[in-house]
Amino acid sequence: MKYLRQFLIIITISLIGEILKELIPVSIPASIYGMLILFVCLMTGFIKIEHVKDVGKFLIEIMPIMFIPAGVGLMSSWDVLRPALIPIIIITVVTIITVMAATGLVSQSIIRFRKSKKSDSEEPKDE
Repeated sequence: MKYLRQFLIIITISLIGEILKELIPVSIPASIYGMLILFVCLMTGFIKIEHVKDVGKFLIEIMPIMFIPAGVGLMSSWDVLRPALIPIIIITVVTIITVMAATGLVSQSIIRFRKSKKSDSEEPKDE
């Protein structure tokens, strides 16, 4: 019953994301809306991590299986993709490097911010 409740929470948030996608005239995927809603709910404490942790782990474990249909689709479309292979490879490599660099810079900024915040709170106050 615990797993069913956790899965229902995640599915409900996904449904809300789908509804927002239809209501808001911006080209943002419904999955992004759902992830943002889940993130906000977790950060505010509206949903505790224990309410979705086990099913979330399970979904992450089976995620590679979800890529099998996409891989089969790519293989069946090989004749269409072959002429555009070089641009696709270039775009993929540039995108990977950009995402890695942005993630690294944001992570370093967060670490520096937390260190400076921690060192500010540890300084003795003169009275």
